[in-house]
Amino acid sequence: MGEQNGGAYRLDEIDRRIIYSLMVDARNTSAPAIAEDVSVSGATIRNRIAQLEEHGVIEGYHATIDFEHADGSLMNLFLCHAPFGDVEGAARKIGTIPGVINVRELMGGRMNLHVLAVGTNTADLRRIGRELEQLGVDIEDEFLMQQEHDFPYTPYGPIDGSRREPLADYISLTGGAEIIEMTVQEHAPIAGLTLEEAAQDDVFDNQTLVISIERDDTVITPHGDTEIRPNDVVTVFSPSEAEKPAFEGFHDSDNHLN
Repeated sequence: MGEQNGGAYRLDEIDRRIIYSLMVDARNTSAPAIAEDVSVSGATIRNRIAQLEEHGVIEGYHATIDFEHADGSLMNLFLCHAPFGDVEGAARKIGTIPGVINVRELMGGRMNLHVLAVGTNTADLRRIGRELEQLGVDIEDEFLMQQEHDFPYTPYGPIDGSRREPLADYISLTGGAEIIEMTVQEHAPIAGLTLEEAAQDDVFDNQTLVISIERDDTVITPHGDTEIRPNDVVTVFSPSEAEKPAFEGFHDSDNHLN
C-alpha cells in the first residue's frame, strides 16, 4: 500500500493506476470501473482515493471548460516576468484579477509566470493585461489560445495499453501476519473449487483463512461449500507461520507476483 516516506507519500502500483484512471476522465471514472481495471475491490479503490486526497497527492478535481463554445469567449496566455523573490506573491495577486483562471509559477528563466485568462472579447483581454502591469508584472509575450490537450501520465498506466497482471492489496499486521486482497485468475488452481476441496487438495496453506469474497458487487461470507470462481475478489488472512504464500492458489500457475 502507499505509505509515508520521509515526508513524501510513496505511491505503489495500485495508487499509480488510480491516478492514471482519474487523469483519463475523473468525471466518468467510478471506483467500480477502476477496480475492474486494477483487479481489486471497489472498497479498496475508494479507500485509496481517500488516502491520496488526505496526503495531498490528489489536490482536487477540475472541470475542463471550452469557453469559446460556452459563450464565445477568448482564452489568452500571458507570458510574464515578476522580480525574483516576488513570484509567489505576484501569483496570488494575479489570481484576484477577474478573468484569470490559472497562474503557473516557473523556477528560473525570464518568463517565470504563465497566466491563462478568459475574456469576452479582445478589449476584455487588454483590460486583464493592464491589470497585470499595474501589479508590477512585465508581459513578455502573449498568445491567443486555440486548443488545449490534456493527457494522463503514461508511466502510471498499463504498459503498451495492455492490462497488467492482477494486483494484490496487502495490509501487514504485527508479528508478520498479512491480510491480502486479490483477484482470482481464470486458470488459478483454486478456481472452480469449494474452500473445502481447496483445503483437501492443499491448494493453499491450511493456516490461511478466507475472510470474504466479493463477486459482482456482492460480498459473500465464505463457508466450506463456497465455490471460488474466476474474477472473485478474495480477502484472506495469512499468519506469519504459513508455509506457502497466501496468493499462490489464486493466481495462474505460470504467473507470479513481482
